[in-house]
Amino acid sequence: MTHPFRSIHRHQMVRVAAATPLASVGDIAANVAATVAMARDADARGVDCVVFPELNLTSYAIDDLHLQSAQQQASMAAVIEVAQATAAFAPLLLVGAALVRNGRLYNTAVALHRGRILGVVPKSFLPNYREYYEKRWFAPGAGLTGLTIRLGDEDVPFGTDLIFAADDLPGFVVHAEICEDYWAPTPPSTAGALAGALVCCNLSASNIVIGKARERMLLAAAQSARGTCAYVYSAAGPGESTTDLAWDGQGLIYELGELLAESHRFAPEPELVVADIDLERLMQERLRTGTFNDAAIAAGDPETRFRRIVFTHRPALADTGLERRIRRFPFVPDDPARRDADCYEAFNIQVAALAKRFAATGSKTLVIGVSGGLDSTHALIVAAKAMDRLGRPRSDILGFTMPGFATGDTTKANAWALMRALGCTADEIDIRPAARQMLADMGHPFAAGEPVYDVTFENVQAGLRTDYLFRLANQRGGIVLGTGDLSELALGWCTYGVGDQMSHYAVNAGVPKTLIQFLIRWCIRTDQYDAATDAILATILAQEISPELVPADAMTGAMQSTESMIGPYALNDFFAHYVVRHGLAPSKIAFLAWHAWRDAAAGQWPEDFPADARVAYDLPTIRQWLERFLVRFFRTSQFKRSAIPNGPKVSAGGALSPRGDWRAPSDGTATVWLDEMRRNVPENLS
Repeated sequence: MTHPFRSIHRHQMVRVAAATPLASVGDIAANVAATVAMARDADARGVDCVVFPELNLTSYAIDDLHLQSAQQQASMAAVIEVAQATAAFAPLLLVGAALVRNGRLYNTAVALHRGRILGVVPKSFLPNYREYYEKRWFAPGAGLTGLTIRLGDEDVPFGTDLIFAADDLPGFVVHAEICEDYWAPTPPSTAGALAGALVCCNLSASNIVIGKARERMLLAAAQSARGTCAYVYSAAGPGESTTDLAWDGQGLIYELGELLAESHRFAPEPELVVADIDLERLMQERLRTGTFNDAAIAAGDPETRFRRIVFTHRPALADTGLERRIRRFPFVPDDPARRDADCYEAFNIQVAALAKRFAATGSKTLVIGVSGGLDSTHALIVAAKAMDRLGRPRSDILGFTMPGFATGDTTKANAWALMRALGCTADEIDIRPAARQMLADMGHPFAAGEPVYDVTFENVQAGLRTDYLFRLANQRGGIVLGTGDLSELALGWCTYGVGDQMSHYAVNAGVPKTLIQFLIRWCIRTDQYDAATDAILATILAQEISPELVPADAMTGAMQSTESMIGPYALNDFFAHYVVRHGLAPSKIAFLAWHAWRDAAAGQWPEDFPADARVAYDLPTIRQWLERFLVRFFRTSQFKRSAIPNGPKVSAGGALSPRGDWRAPSDGTATVWLDEMRRNVPENLS
């Protein structure tokens, strides 16, 4: 039996599809057969909701044939036939049909589920310009609420006030609108979303002209972002009449403005475009965005005006895979063009913020400790650009390398080479004499010659470096530039009151470790500096991340490794993104991480992706490091974040400033998160 952990439904996700059947020119029997065949395919693929094109049962471009009695009777019979033929199928189906009610013909979306006709939604806005003449045939549905329509032997809810909600799958709430409705200034789906729908759907005919596909994508993206929802769009494809128009069959699935899947336009075969929608993510986004609730109140609370048509979905807790690409590096886009754009913005956010702060303080110098590691390297190259922008000489940057008991020759040489290449004022202060004196004053065993490398031994070195930097800033009219990054703040992998937690300005505090790596690569690739600087940056990128506070192992020569102690930064940044930005449950984060990381060969990784993009992590490994992350994030680290200095928010993926994105008690507990993970994430899937 499949473990429930594998099921998308266990994690509040649903599978949706935009269907593009082969249309006909008014052959309703052929349209019914095509619809049933695609519903069968969707059922086999574990789809929960299928959106068909506008008038897919009737055909759209048949003009005055819509006004023929035989056509109208056949259209109504087709709805009943499809309902009966799909009674054994699980998906909620949204099909298009022209239906007569009370002496008027309506262009409608009909919701069907397991043989039941749940309701009928008429098109609100009828286009009657350029090539469109819908008012010649149809009556508008705008304002029609609280009504029913007779279909076969039953009265079915009819109106623009319908949303369809599963009573056994939280968040699976669907709204339907038709084509022109979302070209309107006030799309009906806006009210539907405010009433509680998380999956907004559009049944569209929409003939194709040059540029229209881009317009549809723009509208679908905007509506999913504005409505904090998913948006599923299906346009009519080949088979419709081409008397004066052509059709491309564009299918789109968006979530919060992000394209999840799209069809192959102009395809000669039927196509089912499938993607998994994250209902939990959408619900959490609405909870944290107060404007959404304010808009509902301002609109007169649409929830009280909509009829919620309830159905029992009966989702199967089976492993149907995941029809959704999960980025291994959520702070870093996979697409090269978008990645470059994001890196440009991130880098310039940091540069502009630092330039403003430095100018506002009226300081003479900018003081920074340069270790030769990633974080101080990135802070230093940002500082160099900030000085350039201010028209100040880079010599006003005072860079200090401060070797301790475990400082490697390579990192120290890299620090010196980088400072010289950038043209800052470079100096060195050996902290070992002061550290020995402090350890001796404390009675620490190391001062007596014993190799005791405890946290006190480490933090004496880290603390002295910070003490020197602040006093140097006092002496030389400067401010201290912080180097600690977002990943270290999330994990508490920083010493309270020391440079990676305390400074005058924390320029890296909004940038996770994985993004810092890509930012440095972007600087090299886009020639932000000269060739000598680029060569040093490439060398620094290639070295292992280490605090270099404990001497290398005497037997093996192995140096202190950060990731062996706290876990891979790639996983930790993944966890942090979904905790801070989306507030997802740990079991859901583990599920997403498992799908993202379980296959080392998954994805075609760009050349500039690091080697750790190509590794694999099994569920026990993910579970181990997620548990460690939860303890560090929720229980042991908040007091450090509560006292961090100013620094710019950089990523939309979230920040940890106590004055901004993340406010939490410093004496909290991780119990709730650990219990949820331990209950719902198996130790293995064997």
